[in-house]
Amino acid sequence: MPEPDLQAYAVRTDLALEARDMAAPPDGGDVPGVWSETESRDGIRVTRMEIRTDEASRRLGKMKGHYVTLEVPGLRGGDSDLYDRVADCFAREFEAFLGRLGVSPSASVLIVGLGNVNVTPDALGPLVVENLLVTRHLFELMRDQVDPGYRPVSAVAPGVLGTTGIETSEIVQGVVERTKPDLLIAVDALAARSLERVNTTIQIADTGIHPGSGIGNRRRGLTREILGVPCLAIGVPTVVYASTIVNNALDLLFSHIKRQTANSDSIIGSIGRLEEPERLQLVKEVLDPLGQDLLVTPKEVDEFMEAIANIVATGLNVALHEAVRRDNAAAYTR
Repeated sequence: MPEPDLQAYAVRTDLALEARDMAAPPDGGDVPGVWSETESRDGIRVTRMEIRTDEASRRLGKMKGHYVTLEVPGLRGGDSDLYDRVADCFAREFEAFLGRLGVSPSASVLIVGLGNVNVTPDALGPLVVENLLVTRHLFELMRDQVDPGYRPVSAVAPGVLGTTGIETSEIVQGVVERTKPDLLIAVDALAARSLERVNTTIQIADTGIHPGSGIGNRRRGLTREILGVPCLAIGVPTVVYASTIVNNALDLLFSHIKRQTANSDSIIGSIGRLEEPERLQLVKEVLDPLGQDLLVTPKEVDEFMEAIANIVATGLNVALHEAVRRDNAAAYTR
C-alpha cells in the first residue's frame, strides 16, 4: 500500500531556519549536508546557513544555497536605535552576499518589490521600492554629474497576478531583457511557522524566490536559471496560518499542564502523545472544511510594515552604494 501524501498537512514556512529545525534529528543533531553558525549581538541573532547537498535540499524543501536570518524580537517594541542597528547589520550581511557573487561596485542592480500594496501584510515589496535610492536614470541621462560611489540601481513594483492579469515573472523577465541588470534583488513578504518570528525576522538568500509561495501559490520563480542573472531574495514573515497558531497553542498548553501536575497524561490524553505532523494534520482536517485555516497577522502590522520597509531599504542603500556607506559610517562616528 503506497504511503499517503501528507504534503498538504506540512507546516508551511518560507524560512530556511525553520525548515532546518523541522528536519533536524530527534536527538537535536545537525541535518547532514547543512552547515550553519549563529551569533548574537545587541539584540540581533544572526544565523548563517548553507544547504550543500541535494539530499539536504530535499529534506528541507529549500534550494541549495546560502541563507542568512536576522532574528530581532525587539523589532515589535518601536526602538528607533534598534532599527538603525538592524539596518546596519542587514547591510553588512548583504554586502557578504554581493562579495560571494562577485558583484562589482559598478554593477547595475534591479530591485523588484513583490506583493500587493493594497494588502498591508503583503505590501513589503512595494513599500521598500518607495524608500530606495534609485540612480539608473541619472547614469542614463547625466552620467558625468553622478558622484563616485554610486551604482546604477533601478526598481519596480510589478503588482500581483490578480490585479495585472500577468504573471509577475513575465513582467520581471521583460524588464530584465530590456534593462539588462547584472543582479536582481527580489523583496517579498513571507509566511512563518513560529509566532515569535512574525514581524521580527529578515531572511536573505541567494536562491531566488517564487512569488506567492508564502500563501501556497507556488508559481514560476525569479531565479538565475529563469532570468539569466544572479538573484538575491529578501523576505520578512508577516503572516502565519491559523492551523499553525492552534498547533503552537496546543504545545504551550501541554507544556503548561506538564509543569503543573504529574498526572498530565490523564488530562492531555492521546492528543498529547501525537507527533507534531500528526497533530497539525488533525488541526487542518478540522479547519480546512470550514474554510477557517486563515492567514493571520498581528494587529500592529500597519506600523510595523512602514518600519521594516524602511530598515530593508536603508540596508540596501548602504550595501549597494559606497557613498551612502561612507556617509552612514561617518554618522555613526560623530
